[in-house]
Amino acid sequence: MSKHLLVIALLLCAAAPSVATAQLLGGPVGGATQPVAGAIGQIGNTVDQTASRMTDSPLSRRDQARMVAPSLDRVTTPLAITQTTADQLAALRLMRLQALIDANRATLERDTDGQPVRRGELIAVNPEPDALAAAVKAGFHIIADEQTGELGVRIVTFTPPKGMNVRAAMKMLRKAAPTLEADYNHIYEPAGGALLPAASAALAAAAPIRPGTRIAMIDGGVASHPSLAGTAIEQRGFAGDPQPTGHGTAVGSLLLGDDGPFRGAARGAQLFVGDVYGGNPAAGSAASIVRALAWAASKRPTVINVSLIGPDNRALSRTVAALRARGITVVAAVGNDGPAAPPQFPASYPGVIAVTGVDAADQALREAGRATHLDFAAPGADLVAALPGKGYTPVRGTSFAAPFVAARLAATGSLAQLAAEAMPGKGKVGRGIVCRTCRITPKMVGLKLK
Repeated sequence: MSKHLLVIALLLCAAAPSVATAQLLGGPVGGATQPVAGAIGQIGNTVDQTASRMTDSPLSRRDQARMVAPSLDRVTTPLAITQTTADQLAALRLMRLQALIDANRATLERDTDGQPVRRGELIAVNPEPDALAAAVKAGFHIIADEQTGELGVRIVTFTPPKGMNVRAAMKMLRKAAPTLEADYNHIYEPAGGALLPAASAALAAAAPIRPGTRIAMIDGGVASHPSLAGTAIEQRGFAGDPQPTGHGTAVGSLLLGDDGPFRGAARGAQLFVGDVYGGNPAAGSAASIVRALAWAASKRPTVINVSLIGPDNRALSRTVAALRARGITVVAAVGNDGPAAPPQFPASYPGVIAVTGVDAADQALREAGRATHLDFAAPGADLVAALPGKGYTPVRGTSFAAPFVAARLAATGSLAQLAAEAMPGKGKVGRGIVCRTCRITPKMVGLKLK
C-alpha cells in the first residue's frame, strides 16, 4: 500500500465501520440518504506535510474521511468547514486528489503538476498534418480523431509508445512535434459535491422540447424527481450511457424544479444535460467535456452551466473560446478548495462567468475557491436541492450557486442587466449577489435538521 493510500485508510478506519457508511452523513432525508461535499485540486506536497496540516482541524476524523474518500455520493459539507483554515482546505484537496488516483490506478495517472489524467492518453487540438505525421513517426498511435461540429475544434487522442507514462510521453511528443498543441486528458470534478450513482432512481424522463429559453448543463445525469416531472429535459452521455447522479439532480432541480414550495430559478426553461461521467468519478475527462459542450452548443442554448472544476487545458480552452465566439455564455463555479487553491477552470477562462457562493447572511463561503476573475455570487449554503427519486437535502458549495446565475442570465439576456440586479454582499462576491431570493431553505420544504 502506498503512503498516500495508507493515510486515507487510517482516516477511514478512525471514522466509521465501513467505507460505504463513511461516505454518508446523517440518516434518511425525504426517503434518501443525506450526502457530504468535495472537490478536486492539485497535488504539490508530500503526504506527511498534508496529513500534518490536519492535526488541529475542526473537522472530525470521520468528516475528514468522508471528504477525502473517493465517492460518488456527496452534495453537502459538515458545518465545521466554516472553521477550517485555508491551509487545511488545501490539505484536504491534496488528500482527496491522491485518493481518487489511488482508487483508479487502471485508468488514471498524474501529470507533472499532480493533476489526475487519463492513463496512457494525450490529446492534441487542431493539429497540422505535418505535426501529426511527426508524432506517429515518433511512436505515438492515434486512437481517436474527432471534430466538434460547428465549433470547429478538432481533438486527436494519442497513446504513447508502450511502457511510457504520460509525463515522459508529453516531453517526448513536444520534442518530436513542437508545433503540436498537445495536452493531457485531464479529469474534472464537481465544484461542491460529487456524483451519486442513484441506483434507486431512474434518469429523469425526457419530455418534448418546446420553444422557449434553452439552458444546457455539463455534469452528471439528472435523476427523476417530483419537482422535475413534466419538465423539458434532454440528456446525452459522453462517458457511456447517461446515469442519474446526486450532483446533477441537485443542479438540475435548482434550475427547473417546481414542486410546491420548491421552485427552481428557471422554471419552464428547456434543459439539455451532457453527462460526462456515466456514473464513474474517474471519468469527466477534458475530451468528454469538449464533446458534451459541442453537443450542447448544437441545441442553441442561451447559457451553459458547468459546476465542475479542474486545471487549464488547451482543448477545453479552445472550446470555451469557440462557444464565446458564437454568443453562448458559459457560467462556471469557482470550486470549494479555499483561497489557497490554484485558480480553477473553466471558471478562469476569459469570458466565462465565474461564480462563488454565499450563505443566508450574504457572507461569501469560507471554503469558496478562486478563479483569475470573479463575476458574481449566489446562494450556495443554507438551501436545499432535490435528491434522486424523491425528497430534498441541504446542499452547500459553489456548484449550487452557479445554476442561479445561469438562470438569471438566461432570463435577463445580458450581463449588464444581471449586474444591475446584483445585491451587495460580505466578502468576495464579485459584482454582487444574484438571485438572492431564490434560496429555498430546509424549513420551506418541511425538512428538520439535526
